[in-house]
Amino acid sequence: MSGGGSIANDGEAAAGGGGCGRGEVTFTVVMSCLTAGAGGLLLGYDIGVTGGVTQMESFLQAFFPEVLRKMSSAKQDAYCIFDSQVLNAFVSSFYLSTMVASLVAGHLTKTLGRRNSLLIAGVLFFAGTLLNLAAVNISMLIIGRILLGVAVGFSSLAAPVYLAEIAPARWRGAFTASIGLFGNLGFLMADIINYRATTMARWGWRLSLGAGIVPAVIVIVGAAFIPDTPNSLALRGRLDEARDSLRRIRGAADVDAVLKDIVRAAEEDRRYESGALRRLLRREYRPHLVMAVLIMVFFEMTGAIVVAIFTPLLFYTVGFTSQKAILGSIITDVVSIVSVAAAAAVVDRHGRRRLFMVGGAVLILCQVAMAWIFGAQLGADGGRAMPRGYAVAVVALVCTYTAGLSVSWGSLSSVVTSEIFPLEVRSAALGLGGTISSALTFMQSQSFLEMLCSFKYGAFAYYAGWLVMMTAFVAAFLPETKGMPIESMGAVWAQHWYWRRFVQPAPAKQVSCCKTNLCVRTD
Repeated sequence: MSGGGSIANDGEAAAGGGGCGRGEVTFTVVMSCLTAGAGGLLLGYDIGVTGGVTQMESFLQAFFPEVLRKMSSAKQDAYCIFDSQVLNAFVSSFYLSTMVASLVAGHLTKTLGRRNSLLIAGVLFFAGTLLNLAAVNISMLIIGRILLGVAVGFSSLAAPVYLAEIAPARWRGAFTASIGLFGNLGFLMADIINYRATTMARWGWRLSLGAGIVPAVIVIVGAAFIPDTPNSLALRGRLDEARDSLRRIRGAADVDAVLKDIVRAAEEDRRYESGALRRLLRREYRPHLVMAVLIMVFFEMTGAIVVAIFTPLLFYTVGFTSQKAILGSIITDVVSIVSVAAAAAVVDRHGRRRLFMVGGAVLILCQVAMAWIFGAQLGADGGRAMPRGYAVAVVALVCTYTAGLSVSWGSLSSVVTSEIFPLEVRSAALGLGGTISSALTFMQSQSFLEMLCSFKYGAFAYYAGWLVMMTAFVAAFLPETKGMPIESMGAVWAQHWYWRRFVQPAPAKQVSCCKTNLCVRTD
């Protein structure tokens, strides 16, 4: 089974045409890629600020006084302090709207263009931030959160596609990884602001929520000045504009050869545009269907989103003050940024499977240790105060967990899903995986605080069980894709001990390289 047609397509090289025949990096390419990467700021800032304000006294006094009363009660079960359905709705409404937006963002990103989708995301995030800043009741907060979620739904799809299409092939991995880096910078920015805002008696929460204007303006201003990708313009039949975009990106006049390859890729894209989901259900695509579903399910069940959202609440639960809980979250942000950079440096050297295995082992040990500490020190009823030494150990474990996650599932789930799917089912597989991911994120953000109240320390054992399962799955069923050309990915499945029963070996293909070094199929 072939890995698809021309390798110049969305995802891996969507034309690599944009920036990149010989790997040159122009100023326009750098600014365009940084602007698209900055789309990660929107998600990162929102996740970071949410965890901080939900344990900020000024915010709770204004909107969730019953939670504040629990925090002040000496007899309150520590596991259940933040168990509030209305508070859960405030958090999860963002992820529900992100999930709904992702269902339509793919079509709109294709019809409106990648750059325009980024611009829309920035404007919606700006509007949602203003609504939250001015909120006087829960309804305004939740409507604002819905606008923020729609914005992230657009940016989460448009940004990686923009980067894949415009970044030089030689540097595509580094530029694409910038989304994760900007996301972690958004976490850090939010936690630093929360750290200062938590000392402000009445309006600190408005500072935290209102500062979301900054990442929104960065994306809006950047998107207003960068070109749309040549691939997006060619898909919409705007060939003259695609040629102009290529000239801006490549810094050269002779772009006709690259444009020809991009047009060919666009025609291939249209060929496979319809019926992809039906094809994905056929027997020969069984491995791809399994991976599309399970990779995203397993990523969500690492507890990554829960830790990202609720880290300050977790640190408050073990006995830290609100400000020190946010300081602990800042420390984990720094660890995450360093770990993401390390993952980008080693993923192509050591391979995907090895990092999945090592990271999985670290995550399992951390979750088991957390379950033991919470069970032994807080007790089953959450009625005991945790000794300071054990509370510090929880912070250390969360930092270790963050590092293990960043070099494995946090970075590699998107890497693997962007490279293993052949062209003819890629859109369906990525769309299915994205919808599953959004749905699970919504479910976890809505239910985790209630689960912590009900399961107590068993909540960490629950995630440890999932981690054992997913690490075993990787060991048995995930093929290694390190160094494998995207057009030859079919051979990976054909050689796998289990998946080869579903697929056929990919036929040999003649490949020629044009003078721009952009390789395309000639068969």
